Amino acid sequence: MIPKDTALLVIDIMNPFDFTHGSTLAGHAKKIVGPINNIREYCSKNQLPVIYINDHYELWKADYKEIYKKCHNELSHEIITPLQPTNQDFFLIKPKHSAFYGTALNTLLHHLSVKNVIITGIAGNICVLFTANDAYMREFSLFVPSDGIASVNEEDNQYALTMMKNVLKADIQATKTLLKN
Repeated sequence: MIPKDTALLVIDIMNPFDFTHGSTLAGHAKKIVGPINNIREYCSKNQLPVIYINDHYELWKADYKEIYKKCHNELSHEIITPLQPTNQDFFLIKPKHSAFYGTALNTLLHHLSVKNVIITGIAGNICVLFTANDAYMREFSLFVPSDGIASVNEEDNQYALTMMKNVLKADIQATKTLLKN
């Protein structure tokens, strides 16, 4: 069971995938759209905060509509369109890999009385892992659904999940199991 003092973090899902190996990452990211949406619906239904933290793509505006426009293309459409934030969601921009670095995320989580975070998004072996590490160091309990993160390389994704489970004490069960408990 997901505790009441939990927030969902969606990391870097607004992405144009216009870089080396971007199409490979987009292919993996398509598989996490359904699980993230299932968690998002659960959180909305149970009045748990949903917080998007995204790269700014040189816009430097915490405006998800502007970032969506900048990232939207044929490659990203199937990923970013169904996962667009709602007006009830929070949206922060980040300058580096961790969602905590240079953002108001820690302050927001404390303001919302959050003690547990569900971390989803891309890339699992970079921004998700760095965010999970920083959340752990701030003493948040972690849920990182194994089907809610994607990386360019499947082995790197699995390694990141293993690190989060073994070192950061994250619960990495699949979304279906996480939402059943």
